[in-house]
Amino acid sequence: MPNFMKAPCDEGVIRSASRTQPCAPNVGVWVLIATILGSSMAFIDGSVVNVALPFIQKELNATASDVQWIVEAYSLFLASLILVGGSLGDRFGRRRIFGLGITIFILASLWCGLAPNVPQLILARAIQGIGSALLVPGSLAIISASFSDEQRGRAIGTWSGFTAITSVVGPVLGGIFIEYATWRWIFFLNVPLAVIVLIVLFWRVPESRDESATGRLDWWGTFLVTFGLGALVYGLIEAGSLGLGNITVLGMLAVGLVLLCAFLLVEARSASPMVPLTLFRSSTFSGTNILTFLLYGALGVLTFYLPFNLIQVQGYPAVFAGAALVPFVLMLFIFSRWTGALVNRFGAKLPLVVGPTITGLGFILFSLPGIGSGAASYWTTFFPAVIAMGAGMTITVAPLTTAVMGSVDSRHSGVASGINNAVSRTAGLLAIAILGLVVLAVFNSNLDQHLATLHLSPTIQAAIDVQRSKLAGISIPTEVSGASQAALKRAINESFLSSFRLVAWICAGLAFASALSAFFLVEGKPAPQKQEAGTSARPTQSSPQEA
Repeated sequence: MPNFMKAPCDEGVIRSASRTQPCAPNVGVWVLIATILGSSMAFIDGSVVNVALPFIQKELNATASDVQWIVEAYSLFLASLILVGGSLGDRFGRRRIFGLGITIFILASLWCGLAPNVPQLILARAIQGIGSALLVPGSLAIISASFSDEQRGRAIGTWSGFTAITSVVGPVLGGIFIEYATWRWIFFLNVPLAVIVLIVLFWRVPESRDESATGRLDWWGTFLVTFGLGALVYGLIEAGSLGLGNITVLGMLAVGLVLLCAFLLVEARSASPMVPLTLFRSSTFSGTNILTFLLYGALGVLTFYLPFNLIQVQGYPAVFAGAALVPFVLMLFIFSRWTGALVNRFGAKLPLVVGPTITGLGFILFSLPGIGSGAASYWTTFFPAVIAMGAGMTITVAPLTTAVMGSVDSRHSGVASGINNAVSRTAGLLAIAILGLVVLAVFNSNLDQHLATLHLSPTIQAAIDVQRSKLAGISIPTEVSGASQAALKRAINESFLSSFRLVAWICAGLAFASALSAFFLVEGKPAPQKQEAGTSARPTQSSPQEA
């Protein structure tokens, strides 16, 4: 057993600000078990759900906006509450809040697995997001409080390595459940993990908190950003079915924008803001967060629609679709340590320009495959795109985290990383909602052109029209058979593929724009983290790639 696992505490105590407490023997092993398994639940859930969406859509007769909400409800509460979750842990006990997050997450997971309809599944996913917002920032905070300065780096590295492995195994295991059992098992998978985490957490992991935390929690900021983002996302998603000119859609968009503007005003005037706006005076901090918003928004959209392409259009089995992005995750896992050293040699700017540019080229490669021969064609169609995207993100991820943390004083390192994490979550949330409108519009336009050449009967035409919001998940009426059925299915698939290709090009444009933000705003020379006398850097939030 590594020494840093055997004796993580200095002189047998855990220090948290002014508070000390006894440290159990070999507590490091138990801390890592609890935090790795707890974090893995959120990571696995986020990746596996995307693979399951085509099957959820079919079983629950869900529309395109329904499946968007299944993802967006979770992302909304995670993005808006993750900073509050970290603050609650610092104030009321990191173990306590982490355990509360695990409990909420697992109860919501059971609800997801048992949900009989789409509204209940969406509500359960929202509750999952709340639980995740409490547990995600707590994992690194517990590690940071439990290990000495000398041992903390290796402990975080161990946590990162094992959570990366779960990110590989999770989608494949989920694909097996989906293919040979039911999509509901991807949520039940969390139950045994949660039981183990809770037992280890309250049996072996010591409590810690930040006794120096002062000031009131920013509840007004939390309220405004949550409801502001919620109203904005609701308006964007419903615009797909109601139209942008609908009074409800316009009203929700207006309310969302007003609340988000009010959020900025509150943060600017608050004595203890959730998001200290003064941090954005640093051009590097602003540039890296703009890069994060653009690049992670593009990544979120592409990985949202990719399973629909692979499963519904290309005919991939769920297991293979779940494994399609495994090379991407493996590249991050294997090479991120090496790319992190690029900052010391070249500074942050170069890798943050090169990485997103290569990622953008990878997005373009995703637009090239036509309707092929199923999973057999993966190695010559989607695999090169996955490799290019993986190479670009691998070059980007570690330098991005280093640049974010190095652009602020060490006493702000936790909130800086938390803001960057929240930005990455918000990016995916808004990008899926906005580009969902583009996907539906392009799909309908192309489908109209294809159907005009098929000369369908009015009854068949009407049956297809009422399902347009399902995109590639449209069910062909049983009275259509033979060559007509094949032609209609190809028309639907080609229409979706046209919208997917446009999304891939838009994602590429966002990636190139993120590279430009780094070129103009990020400092070119290495910027070591600013250190104030009497302080030490202690990460308390996870970076975008970790969460």
